[in-house]
This record gives sequence, structure tokens and C-alpha cells, in this order.
Amino acid sequence: MADFDLIVFGGGTGNTVASAAAAEGLDTALIEKGPIGGLCLNRGCNPSKMLIQHANVVNRIRRAGEFGIDARIDDIRFGEFVREVNNELAEAASTKADTKRKQENLTLFQEEARFVDDYTIELVDTGESHTAERVVIAAGSIPVIPSAIDGLDNVDFLTSTDAIRVEECPDRLVILGGGYIAAELGYYFESFGTDVVLIEMEDSLVPREDSEVADAFTDMASERHEIYTGYRASETAESGGEITVTAESKDGDEIEVDGDELLVALGRRPNTDGINLEATNVSTTDAGFIETDTQLRTNVENIWAMGDIADNGMFKHSGDYEGEIVIDNVAREKGREANFTALPHAVFTDPQIGAVGETESALEDTGKEYVVGHAEFTDTAMSRALKLDHGFVKVLADPESREILGCHIIGHEASMLIHEVTPAVRSGVTVDELRNTLIHAHPSMNKVVMKACQDVPQTE
Repeated sequence: MADFDLIVFGGGTGNTVASAAAAEGLDTALIEKGPIGGLCLNRGCNPSKMLIQHANVVNRIRRAGEFGIDARIDDIRFGEFVREVNNELAEAASTKADTKRKQENLTLFQEEARFVDDYTIELVDTGESHTAERVVIAAGSIPVIPSAIDGLDNVDFLTSTDAIRVEECPDRLVILGGGYIAAELGYYFESFGTDVVLIEMEDSLVPREDSEVADAFTDMASERHEIYTGYRASETAESGGEITVTAESKDGDEIEVDGDELLVALGRRPNTDGINLEATNVSTTDAGFIETDTQLRTNVENIWAMGDIADNGMFKHSGDYEGEIVIDNVAREKGREANFTALPHAVFTDPQIGAVGETESALEDTGKEYVVGHAEFTDTAMSRALKLDHGFVKVLADPESREILGCHIIGHEASMLIHEVTPAVRSGVTVDELRNTLIHAHPSMNKVVMKACQDVPQTE
């Protein structure tokens, strides 16, 4: 007989699944070696966005003169607010753990564990084993640390987890990578006086974005950072407190850059090897993600997977959505299917980026026909009020059905603006319905979305 009805392996978004299952009467075990809340609460979205908001405030003050307001910054208590942010979130995680311990039908094992077989986990420190009739794998992801960079093992580098806890700004920070983590942390540190160098092997920063947005962001970021796109780091070395990175281009050109800190921000990978998943029969992709069906079931009966470790989108909001699906299917046996159509995302830099649906290059790769509408932020009254000189909205639509295929925004509060388009993409609303049905409050920034829809050309 199994020890538990359900084991949830991972206490990030998985903690909500465990609580819901316990509330439904399932005798549930929650396994999490770190703080409850996982990556987002403790090492990712929450702390990084809270810290970035400090950068935003500093930069608003610096722009005060543009509005005829004399203002100065007398002091930046950098280490103090870094500690405050991390302490606040540590307390939130501790409160969550206390709540779990008190919940009926829920047992929290806050220690390292690994799989022994499909339905059995072993606690590493004690060797104690527990079995369950059902298992949810939500063990998250870890930073990618490439073995191909010579000397990296001998350098004291930072990951994103470390970077949000740095209490003294580096004088010069070299960042390997140009994706959203690199872009956000580069903006954050630069705002407080750090000289930031970004090395990205693709031809632009944020290369997963629509190419027009990626190119625009790269140009804007180049005004505040030293950027090397099209270069791959090949070697690192440390001497006298200074780190040197050697990088090579596709054409064989070589550069050397120095800094007093190095941040490796080359993406994240699923944490399948960290939980000894190979002891199970659960199938994974070549990249190590757990394969799931539309109900988030694995190939093994009564085992589900969700979050970063599953190949459905490595975002907290997709993980939250997957959690809802898993709760319904594991605890309530509803057979609910996930639908990841129109999964939006945002990058919290300055300017922000927001996107949903297909990029132009993805449509070209599939041979899908499309038409494009553009609108510049500077064409709106609110941009004049905010004194903006950049930003645009790009809408991609099917030329026949007029359904919106994708939308890409770079500019002020793009993370909010994209949610005007997201329901339309998910529901198959046409570009004409979106622009003609909604009456936009004037002079809200949302009118730039309407203008982009109006710019989508009609076809014969």
C-alpha cells in the first residue's frame, strides 16, 4: 500500500497543486529542498522585478528635468534595498512553508529528494523512502552553465540567482548571453552605475523576439551598454580580481573584455537530472524536458508534469495555468485539456517588450501568408505627455480571415498593452473587430494598439 495518495515533487507552483489536492481530501506529500515558492518567488520574477522597479524610480528622477522639475539623487542605499527585497520574499516563503505544515492532509518534506522508481522518492539525507499512487513532477529548471567555455570552472562567476543578491554594484559587469534575463539584469545594474558588457552569440539581443523588436531593442541597449552580438564566449580567466572573457565571431574575429564580475545568463534547462528522473520510465525530449500530453500526463500512468520541467513554456504564468489543469485532473479527475494558444510574455527592461503569437520569421518559415500593421508610440497624445521618443506596435494578421496571428510591442508599459491583444489572438478575433469594437479611452496609451490594427492593409 502506498504511503500517500499523491506526491508533488517541487514546491514552486507545485505547492498550490499540493494544497488543492490536500483540500480535496488526498493524503499529499510536498517535496521541496529549497524555500517554498520556488524560482519565481525566491530567485526569479519576484525579486528581479522588485529590484528593477528601484531602477525605474532612479531613472524617472533622472528625467525630471525634461518636465521642468529640478530633482537630485542624494543617496542610493543599494545594499539596503537589495537586503530588504530578499528578506521580504524569504519571509513570504517561510510563511508559505508554515501554512503547508499546518494544512490537513498535507505533509511537507523540505529537503533534497530523488526518484527511486516511478512512484517512489527517497529523501537524500535520511535515506527514508515514500511511495504514492499518483505523482506530479514540478521540479523546475536550473541555469545553463556551458562546459564548452574553457576556464569557466576556475572563475568565480554569478548566475541570475546570485545577481539579485549582490549588495555592492560592480564597477564593470560582463554578461554572457543576451536573452531576457541578461537584458533585464543588464538594465538593472547599469541604472545604478555599473558599466555593462553583453556578449550574445546571435545577431541581436533578445533574439527570440520578433526580429524587428529585437533589432530595435539592440539599438536602444547599445546606447547604454557595450554590446557584442554575433560573438560566442570561448574562454574565461581570472587574475587579481579581474575576469577576462575571450569571445569569437562566426568569421573568426576575437575580442577580449574585462570586468570585476561575470554573470552567466545563457538560459535555463529542465532539472531532470537533479531529481534522478532516469530511475523512472518517464519520457523526456532530447533537451531533457518531460513530455506531456494535452492533459499534462506523462507516458507513465498517474504521473503528470508541469512548469519549467515540462516542455510547455518556461514562464511563471504558464506554470500557474498548468497548475490549474493539473489540479482539475489529479484531484478532481476532470480530464481537462491545456490550451497554450496565445501565451504572452514580457521583458521588463527600459523599454519594456510584450509579445503574443507568431513572429514574422516564424510565419515566413512555415510559408504562412500575412500582412503587417505598424504604429509608433510617438503618434499618440500620451507619448507627448510622457515625452517618449521611441516604441512601436507591430500586428501580424491573416490576409484572408483577418485573424490576428501575432503582436509585438516595444515601448512604455508594453507588458500591459500586450494584454489587449492576447484575448483576441486566443479567441480568433479579427484585426477589424479589435479596432472597431473597442472604444479606447483618450488619450490612453492603448490607442497605439488601435492605430496598429488600423494600419493592417486590406487585401483584394
